[in-house]
Amino acid sequence: MLQTGLIVGGWDKYEGGKIYGIPLGGTIIEQPFTIGGSGSSYLYGFFDQAWKEGMTKDEAEQLVVKAVSLAIARDGASGGVVRTVTINSEGVARKFFPGDALPLWHEELEAQNSLLDILNSHAPEPMAI
Repeated sequence: MLQTGLIVGGWDKYEGGKIYGIPLGGTIIEQPFTIGGSGSSYLYGFFDQAWKEGMTKDEAEQLVVKAVSLAIARDGASGGVVRTVTINSEGVARKFFPGDALPLWHEELEAQNSLLDILNSHAPEPMAI
């Protein structure tokens, strides 16, 4: 049996932009933002912290690119590129961000207590038999 969750968005002149999450089971939930896919479980805390009401189109797009690149870094099934679709009163705009233009999260933080630190440190001498 094939199952899927959907994200449905649109715009009309009466209510403006709307976005709906439709998870497995078919419940339709209107939300201020929604995320889905195999890497989404890594992103809920990030969105709780980073998403803000009234973001500009550019801020929202940067947030999505950052979020998907985080998912790609953690989840092998999240692909390697970002595709965005913006729907507003001006119409529909699609953008493509290739993998080599995405942030590499492992380069942003210095490793602490990593395996390389342990291997490069002075290790105790092995026990003599």
